[in-house]
Parts: sequence; C-alpha cells; structure tokens
Amino acid sequence: MKHIFRQSSRRYTSEFTDFMDGFLASHPEVEEDRKLGWRIWWERKADLKDLEQARADTVPRHPYHYQ
Repeated sequence: MKHIFRQSSRRYTSEFTDFMDGFLASHPEVEEDRKLGWRIWWERKADLKDLEQARADTVPRHPYHYQ
C-alpha cells in the first residue's frame, strides 16, 4: 500500500500571526517604529578598543564552578 502525502496549498497560521498581520496592515506607523528599534539595538558599529578592553578585563572561569 502506497501512501501519498500531499502538501496543502494553505499553510497553517496561528491566531497570533493572523492578529499581528492584520494589526500591522492597519497600523503602518508601527513598522517604522520597529525598524527604528532594530537600528538602535542591532545596527551599531563595533568599537574595537572597547572589545579588546573587555577581553583583557575578563577573569578565567574554572571548569567546575564550586572550586
């Protein structure tokens, strides 16, 4: 007996996804705020001097925490 699995042309979306899609469609200003928030937190230039200083200031950890 051979089973054939068909992919449905409709994909499942949760109620939350449906809500958010509808909300974002009716409130386009939220998308601009989201993009601004992304730029603030993720699109920053790395300061290599600060990174080197942080690496130099770290204390080595023991493999077993309670030593």
